[in-house]
Amino acid sequence: NFIPSAGQRMTCDLSMTGDAYSLLGLFFSAFLSSTILPGTSEVVFIVLATQGNLPHLSLLAIATAGNTLGGMSSWALGWLIGRWYPLTELSKPAQRVAVDRVRRWGRPVLLLSWVPFIGDPLCIAAGWLRMTWMRALVFIGIGKGCRYAVLLAFLHANGDGW
Repeated sequence: NFIPSAGQRMTCDLSMTGDAYSLLGLFFSAFLSSTILPGTSEVVFIVLATQGNLPHLSLLAIATAGNTLGGMSSWALGWLIGRWYPLTELSKPAQRVAVDRVRRWGRPVLLLSWVPFIGDPLCIAAGWLRMTWMRALVFIGIGKGCRYAVLLAFLHANGDGW
């Protein structure tokens, strides 16, 4: 019976297990690692995968979701910057390089959004160039998901974490 009777208190257990905290930590680590802030989501991912307490598909999904949303925050930052500073006002060489790469290679270049030092500028440039958010989301998500899948495959090949 889901309805409490007269005099009974209805309670809700909001406590989280250690596994839930681990997944939440992985999500935030992956999110922050994919922004302009430094992060080490790969280390967190590998530690959790080798412990064997959590399903690897869950780790892959959570890390990919967090990292993809972080990449999309960079895309949104680029979109906002583009409203205030038109493309004609690119002053830094790194900005020009990122914008030129996105213009030259189009959406598929966002498959490289996971690469350190070039991934964030690519996501920002995609937003600046007004790439649609859905297309950016798809390519950023595929690239970031493949990175974590490769880490899992590497662990499997070495006999760790399965």
